[in-house]
Amino acid sequence: MGIEIERKFLVDAEKISVVKFASEEKISQGYLSREPTVRVRLKNNRGFLTIKSLSDGISRLEFEYEIPARDAEELLNLCGARVLKKIRRKISCGEKIWEVDFFEGKHAGLILAEVELKTPDEPVELPEWIKEEVTGDERFYNSNMVMTD
Repeated sequence: MGIEIERKFLVDAEKISVVKFASEEKISQGYLSREPTVRVRLKNNRGFLTIKSLSDGISRLEFEYEIPARDAEELLNLCGARVLKKIRRKISCGEKIWEVDFFEGKHAGLILAEVELKTPDEPVELPEWIKEEVTGDERFYNSNMVMTD
């Protein structure tokens, strides 16, 4: 069991276009449940099943387990239209590793960045390519984004 403490931000597409990233992953993720969140993810041909509690501020419980990629594919099929596709790129800024998601499909053009914290009140230096904080804005929860047209 772990506790996930993170903040989420909208990204300026023009400013991020010149950034050199340390890594890149193709991700397909689907949602079997929203309360609690039960997510299946296929990331670079590795499968994961994740269960997240409801948020308490910017914190929540998170349980993640690696599963066979074939099982993840079958579970993604069960999700039907509740699947997101994105490219996740990582970059170090200061002492933090930022995950920047470039969404595909019906959310193409949306770029969100997340940074994990050790404590909810930990200060974070924002890179210049951050536009606006959307932590807590339910429109940008991946589990809700799959429900929109």
